[in-house]
Amino acid sequence: MYQFVPCFLTSTVSDTKLIHFLLIVGLRIAQDQLSFGLSTSWDIDLTDETHTILLVDDDESLNRLICEYLQNQGFAVVVETNGTDALQRIEMLNPDLVILDVMLPGTDGLGVCRQVRPGFSGPILMLTALGDEIDEVAGLETGADDYLAKPVKPRVLLARIRALLRRSENNANTSSDLHGDMVQDITINEVKISYSARSVTRSGKPVNLTDTEFDLLWLLASRAGKLLSRDEISKALRGLQHDGMDRTIDLRISRLRKKLDDNSREPAIIKSVRGKGYLYAL
Repeated sequence: MYQFVPCFLTSTVSDTKLIHFLLIVGLRIAQDQLSFGLSTSWDIDLTDETHTILLVDDDESLNRLICEYLQNQGFAVVVETNGTDALQRIEMLNPDLVILDVMLPGTDGLGVCRQVRPGFSGPILMLTALGDEIDEVAGLETGADDYLAKPVKPRVLLARIRALLRRSENNANTSSDLHGDMVQDITINEVKISYSARSVTRSGKPVNLTDTEFDLLWLLASRAGKLLSRDEISKALRGLQHDGMDRTIDLRISRLRKKLDDNSREPAIIKSVRGKGYLYAL
């Protein structure tokens, strides 16, 4: 079911933007409900100042809290409560960011992420059960950019959203804080990383990485030989201090090693320093 939550009306977004948004999405809803074979198409043209977030979760009380909080921060928020419907909604709205719960009626969150990822370039933030490492790993494997365990802390959620949007915009402009000394290509041993093409090869064979995996690899490789703590990595990629209970970085490192065919027991590319962090070996 596609719905607006009442708190949308308390948004701090200007009246003009709010009316514009309601009008456009109202037209979208009307289009969904028409079955007369009309060929009319509707185009969403929100202003650059308003980021549109699609929140996909069937917990109505949580939706209201998140929606009101994000709207008070200047975001336009649309709520979807069914995974199957969310597939169409993502394609229709092309939101700037999707917040996606794992457990959903219809298609579950992992299925939604897996199906939309090839055609949706925006960031996807997964909501998982507290301490559910299976969901966290599966989410990253299906193309999620980040995950957040419930119960959701509003300020942490906001920080994650802003970091993901900032990174997404940097990628679109082929510019990022991760440039290091503005080197566009790095080749160390058998691994070649091209920032401009956002591509990776090992021994001439392509390595398929998600955006977040690429950013992590670039960060490590651009500082090859230097130990980076989890806190430094988290601040560079998320703009947040590392939470000692958060295993996102460790999971991403594990995924990178697997994709680079780097022996996890005796890694030759990305090395671990117990209790300290990670370094890209020269």
